[in-house]
Amino acid sequence: MRFQRLFVRGVGFMLLLILGHAGAVLAQKTRQQLELEKRQNSEKIKGIQRILNETASQKKASVGQLQALKQQVTTQKKQIDLLSDDLRLLDGELKSLEKARRELANDLAKLKKEYGQMIYEASKRNTYLSQLVFLFSASTFNQLVLRYKYLQQYTEARQGQVRQMEEVQRQLTAKTQRITAKQQQQKTVLAAQVGEAKKLEVLQSKQDEVVKALSQKESELRAELVANRRAAATLEANLRRLIEKEMRERAERERRERLAREKAERERLAREKAEREKAIAAGETPPPVEKPAERPAETVNAGGMTDEEVTLASSFKASQARLPWPAKGFVSDHFGRKEHPVLRGVIIDNLGIDIQTGANEGVHSVYDGTVLDVTNMPGLSNVVAIQHGDYMTVYAKLKSVSVKTGQKVKARETIGTVATDSDGTSSLQFQVWKNTTRLNPELWLLRR
Repeated sequence: MRFQRLFVRGVGFMLLLILGHAGAVLAQKTRQQLELEKRQNSEKIKGIQRILNETASQKKASVGQLQALKQQVTTQKKQIDLLSDDLRLLDGELKSLEKARRELANDLAKLKKEYGQMIYEASKRNTYLSQLVFLFSASTFNQLVLRYKYLQQYTEARQGQVRQMEEVQRQLTAKTQRITAKQQQQKTVLAAQVGEAKKLEVLQSKQDEVVKALSQKESELRAELVANRRAAATLEANLRRLIEKEMRERAERERRERLAREKAERERLAREKAEREKAIAAGETPPPVEKPAERPAETVNAGGMTDEEVTLASSFKASQARLPWPAKGFVSDHFGRKEHPVLRGVIIDNLGIDIQTGANEGVHSVYDGTVLDVTNMPGLSNVVAIQHGDYMTVYAKLKSVSVKTGQKVKARETIGTVATDSDGTSSLQFQVWKNTTRLNPELWLLRR
């Protein structure tokens, strides 16, 4: 019975170690994910700070500066939330370690108690002489062998008990050291959270100052809003003209293709009819009826697009939520209608999104396509429109352009650099269209 108890306890001890290791691996995986998020968010904070420094260098409040501060506040709050997650994770890890340490301590106490009983029993009978008496008092040779094996197993059991106690003690020491390290890590994270909270307080104070300064420039902001709306309306009208022209050309290509096919079919039928009539008149067997001619590989489909354009449009659609960003930075103004960041009761409507970035930052095509138009527009600087089948991406507020109309471009190819306005704000206006329908660009770009 004692050997059975020792065996069961040994198995239980091994299971405890295995389960403890599995729990550590699971916690480590969560820890790695959290650390990655913290690093990524920290890099984002640094990037926004660089952009904010550029806008703040103009020594005057601007909407661009306000948007950068808002984004910095949002990102700073996320960093604090991540640190809170870190503290909760550390707390859970500490509780698991404390539980494991208590279980190991209890296990060690039981092992010591059992070992003490074994030593006590051995001290009463396990002298060399008593062992010989025990062996040679066997009535048969088989009983002698069994008693000898029993003594061997008893000795091995005592040695195994010692090894188990040593291993449990080692694990207990390791757990204690890990608990101490986790407690120190917890203090470090808590201090970091306090520091980030202070930074957030400073940012929110700066944001309030900028809002107050901008509120005193209402007339300037309203004039700027009128100019922006005029520029946006001009851009939308120009884009719709481009799209409608392209759609008319496709429709015309489709019409010409259809007429050509119909004419070819009529000529084929007329030729077959003439040949049959001639054969019948000559008393010959009429020739077999020909099959209609197959459509050429490179022709137009429904909607007037070529097979190449259809394939491009299909692959562009399949890339939704996976397109690379056209420029580094953050979204300072989202798609659609929303309240003005300063002017109360004023609604603004964005045809796409504004990506605020650094001065002279490169702008890249988000997908393969053909440059449909390059133009310069008041309030928007240079504008590039790239066609992807019946989809189109638009890049406005470019300082310089490195492509021309009709040029084929690849995904991530540089098409120009972003412009910087008089307030020191560098931002790209990015749009996505499906024929004449405006789409939300954020739903097409990789999530950051």
